Amino acid sequence: MRRLLSLALAALVVVADQLSKSWVIAHFQDAPAGIAQQPLLPVFNLVLTWNRGVSFGLFNQDSAWNVVLFSLLAAAIVVALLVWLWRSASPLVAAGIGFVIGGAIGNVIDRLRLGAVTDFLDFHWAAWHFPAFNLADSCITVGVALLVLDGLLGKRESLN
Repeated sequence: MRRLLSLALAALVVVADQLSKSWVIAHFQDAPAGIAQQPLLPVFNLVLTWNRGVSFGLFNQDSAWNVVLFSLLAAAIVVALLVWLWRSASPLVAAGIGFVIGGAIGNVIDRLRLGAVTDFLDFHWAAWHFPAFNLADSCITVGVALLVLDGLLGKRESLN
């Protein structure tokens, strides 16, 4: 049951991520060229950016190899997480894996469909901007936090 709930969580993350990205793309489709930013709060803008690299824009180059390389890397990570899920008995680990898998798949869909990951959440303080990110990135972060929390708080079996 825990595995099924983890996979359902991953599917929910993928759907929510893709719907949010589609909405943002549609929202900015009529924006003048180069202007894809809408201030919403003093510390938050809705933007439309394309990340061809990995987290925080690393390796953000316009290379066709990025799509293939980062998609294959994400697929390998998802397979490893599925093995971990099948071996784990912890509900916290199952939830964390569900979040990470859903986020990874959401970003891979963007890479394969659009050639880049759609980022749109822009938090800033004055002129300093945190790198833009999306719902999939947020879910990956939450999932990793749950996995770390389980590692810190989870019960460990004795080796005796």
